[in-house]
Amino acid sequence: MFGRRPKVIVRGEQVHLITPSKEQEDEFVAMTTASRAFHEPWVYPATDERRYRAYLDRLERGGAFGFLVYRNEDASLAGVININDVVMGGFRCGSLGYYGAAMFAGRGYMTEGLALVLDHAFTALELHRLEANVQPANANSLGLIKRLGFRQEGFSPAFLKIGGVWCDHERWAILAEEWLSAHGTRSPEPHATILA
Repeated sequence: MFGRRPKVIVRGEQVHLITPSKEQEDEFVAMTTASRAFHEPWVYPATDERRYRAYLDRLERGGAFGFLVYRNEDASLAGVININDVVMGGFRCGSLGYYGAAMFAGRGYMTEGLALVLDHAFTALELHRLEANVQPANANSLGLIKRLGFRQEGFSPAFLKIGGVWCDHERWAILAEEWLSAHGTRSPEPHATILA
């Protein structure tokens, strides 16, 4: 345990979610540094104080939400999930980014953590759609979103620059009504859309 923990957003059977803050800097950096070989070449998260603070600044500016996934049994950091590029109004969409701690891979923590994020995104945040763009060779990431019911929508060549290289990605998505009807969660209230 590294420091004071912010309030728990939601708790599941194995994990709970909290919002990233400066109090988690040391354990975040320790997790991402220890998991570097597991993450690369798929993702390059903050592995030092400067980049972690830039991550917090990005979340604070709006347009993105961050969630730290902690194990219930010992409050160890098991992973990170972000909803990036959030657009509200008539779109109400965001794109997911996520990475887990190498030492906890394959134990279901990220599956439950992402399910909790989807519940939160489609109810409390009232988003309509979430996308996950995944490199075709990233079997772990593809397995995660398939388990949660995302559907493939297409393929985007040279879609994102990761580690200095433009990488192809498969496009996957899920809608609020798909997730909520499959998981028995209440549907968010519909929003009036004003078209100009």
